[in-house]
Amino acid sequence: MTPRVVAANTDWGQDAIRKHLLTLRDHGLLEYHDEDAGIYQISDHGRAYLAGNLDVSELEEDG
Repeated sequence: MTPRVVAANTDWGQDAIRKHLLTLRDHGLLEYHDEDAGIYQISDHGRAYLAGNLDVSELEEDG
């Protein structure tokens, strides 16, 4: 999803959504599906974290 789509479906502003998506991406939980269009998707690490198979201490921090 794009930050605009997320913002349209929540009570959060697009700038706040973008900031949070970038943080999740920096930790390896999201990745770009289409970087040019700004479309994100959950990564394999994100799926593992949600399933309880990845400890928070194992998350990347690239940013």
